[in-house]
Amino acid sequence: MRSLIALIFMTFVVMVQAETAAPLQPTQLLGTWQVDLRPTPDAKPYFQQFVVTKVHPDNSFEGTFYGAPISQARLNKDWGTLRIAFVTADQSGPYNHSAVLQGTTLEGMTNSTGRDFLSYWSAVKQ
Repeated sequence: MRSLIALIFMTFVVMVQAETAAPLQPTQLLGTWQVDLRPTPDAKPYFQQFVVTKVHPDNSFEGTFYGAPISQARLNKDWGTLRIAFVTADQSGPYNHSAVLQGTTLEGMTNSTGRDFLSYWSAVKQ
């Protein structure tokens, strides 16, 4: 009987915590992020910056990635986490980026259509 009461209580606590969790705020993106662009898990870290300077009410944002201005930047928080996508470019062509905020870490992917690669990256706010 005690086990059943404990199970019911724990279930109730989890449900209350889920309902009272802080809402996602797009402004969590604002600031400078240290991006680890290492090509393989065993490679030495290779750091660059992702800087978000503005988040707009229409779910767009502004900033730079790897020193290049970002364009077509969008965010989505409809699925219980903050997801972003944006584009940068250099002489080789566009780079399509996307990421998901997992706790305090952005976990992202970059698809370079001009250089023909897909890479994983992660970032933490500085």
